[in-house]
Amino acid sequence: MNASSNAIAAQPNPSNKVRDFVARKPRLLINGEWVDSRSGKTIAVFDPATGREIAQVADAGKEEVDRAVAAARAAFESGPWADMTPAAREAILWKLSDLIERDAAELAELESLNNGKTRFMASIIDVPGARDWFRYMAGWATKIEGTTMQTSIGGIPGAKFHTYVAREAVGVVAQIVPWNFPLAMAAWKLAPALAAGCTCILKPAEQTPLSALRLGELIVEAGFPPGVVNILTGLGETTGAALVAHPGVDKIAFTGSTEVGKIINKSATDTMKRVSLELGGKSPMIVLPDADVGAAVGGAAMAIFFNSGQVCTAGSRLYIHSKIFDKVVEGLCGAASSIRLGPGLEQATEMGPLVSKEQQERVLSYIESGKKEGATVVAGGEAVSHPGYFVKPTVLVNCNPRMRVVREEIFGPVVAAQRYDDLDEVVKAANDSPFGLSASIWTNNLSAAHRLIPRIKAGTVWVNCHNLVDPNMPFGGFKSSGVGREHGRAVLDLYTELKSVCMLV
Repeated sequence: MNASSNAIAAQPNPSNKVRDFVARKPRLLINGEWVDSRSGKTIAVFDPATGREIAQVADAGKEEVDRAVAAARAAFESGPWADMTPAAREAILWKLSDLIERDAAELAELESLNNGKTRFMASIIDVPGARDWFRYMAGWATKIEGTTMQTSIGGIPGAKFHTYVAREAVGVVAQIVPWNFPLAMAAWKLAPALAAGCTCILKPAEQTPLSALRLGELIVEAGFPPGVVNILTGLGETTGAALVAHPGVDKIAFTGSTEVGKIINKSATDTMKRVSLELGGKSPMIVLPDADVGAAVGGAAMAIFFNSGQVCTAGSRLYIHSKIFDKVVEGLCGAASSIRLGPGLEQATEMGPLVSKEQQERVLSYIESGKKEGATVVAGGEAVSHPGYFVKPTVLVNCNPRMRVVREEIFGPVVAAQRYDDLDEVVKAANDSPFGLSASIWTNNLSAAHRLIPRIKAGTVWVNCHNLVDPNMPFGGFKSSGVGREHGRAVLDLYTELKSVCMLV
């Protein structure tokens, strides 16, 4: 990494393809066609590295929600999608993945320009991840199975029964995705639902809608029948709320904050929708006294500064054994101070801005609250004097469990480091949280790791790594971190219903 300074490089001009795309007329994908919002209302889209408006997108209203739900319902119940074989669904999903691979450079640039992350990171994480999730889930389309069973039904002398359980697509799914990984989260949601035979209405975050709209163009090009995938841009409190309340939607899949997830869960009960929620986290990193200091420093830096800390599994609580606390903190401060901040399209940038002015102010307010409550800033702790939404990588020490920076999800490049002396103490501290999404353990002692893993209340526990996901590895959280598991075989439970069939023969 290179020495950082307060100087932020200029954002390079986007390529002609990306420039032309963002300049297009705002439209919505409904029933296989790009249509206007009847209200004509639009939402401004900004480049987080400059604070400048770069595009306008349509603001879908209730009428557009009704049209999209009707299109998805028709596609699910009749027509090509309802009649398509699993192998044909698999083929069309694979076709989409090929188109993502073909346009990978454009998608990475678009993701960087809209979200603020570096184009390099988008090109090695976000875009390949979206491609690979579609490819992985495509294979599940042909592997959805039911079961047969023996029954012991009495009351009918001599009767015999043929009994089986079928797994069927849940129906019309509304999918609301966040702004931190816009393209990848769209793939996480769409791929399994489509593989299972559902039809979808995707609502990207209002801050980062551009890559979802470009994905919509690829979906049309891939040959998905009309109505199978609909894309509505709009605000969460209007477009999103209308989808959650709509009686024609069978399921809501949401990734975002725990606060919004709770609202969605309550609202969905009015129509008894199926709901899956991937929500917030406050993930602990536990560094044991025998851990390799260099590995722990590098791991801690990646765990909290990757994607500018805007990661639900970010390692934001760092528990270090007193024996090596000072060494790890010193190394982490050095890593934080050396990160080069800048715009995502600049090749030398190592960490981009936060996604919005609102998010920048939120993160800075958490840093201030930590200082007021007694924490000490030993690296970063401030914004950069620049129109973009930059916050320096920040390390806090002298933290205690009662502080907001320890208890609440910040969603920025801020880590709270704390000492501990024994395993019982650190396990209690790690579990002392309303969240339970992920955790990591850093040690060279395999026995110690195995003893700790079952004691940590989290959906994912990494050992000597952090923030790593795979399409075959179930992902989701305990407690307030969500409901359900994405990825792998487990995700099919989110997009299918079980039907028991008992036949007197």
